[in-house]
Amino acid sequence: MPYRDPGEVEALRVAAQLMSLAARTAPKATGKDFVTTKIISGETLERLADEMVAYGKASGKKNFDRDGENVRNSGAVLLLGLKDPEVAGLNCGACGFDNCSELQKHSGPEFEGPLCVWRIIDLGIAAGSAVKMASMLNVDNRVMYRIGVVAKKMGIVDDDVVMGIPLSATGKSPYFDRGR
Repeated sequence: MPYRDPGEVEALRVAAQLMSLAARTAPKATGKDFVTTKIISGETLERLADEMVAYGKASGKKNFDRDGENVRNSGAVLLLGLKDPEVAGLNCGACGFDNCSELQKHSGPEFEGPLCVWRIIDLGIAAGSAVKMASMLNVDNRVMYRIGVVAKKMGIVDDDVVMGIPLSATGKSPYFDRGR
């Protein structure tokens, strides 16, 4: 059931703001920041849930409906992404190319790629920092790739890659023990 208590929704929005702050201040490779954050709730959250269910049906991809219902039953969602990330310039080969200059981004079916592995690690560290903050605040959460896919397709964000972290504060986390 969607959140109806404005106080609970506001508390989850504050938690999302603190999570966004944790993501923003997380360390980044070569000291350059390409991580983005955005908090959604209310009508935008409801629309995202509807579009996730619809995308799953249209694409035939599993669990977009399940995760869409998780979003619907959340008070807020924190979106974390990478926007126009530059290569780190280390020529390390971790992306599959010998030289950073060879990495040429193109549009995939859901995200842009390939991306510099160090920028992806930056996003992972930012996500870890955000969910650590949620844990410290006793806010239930789960990192979800499917939220990012649909948020990007809807134009909520225009990041190269994005993930979502739905937030809940109920008697039992709705993000585990989920049906398939």
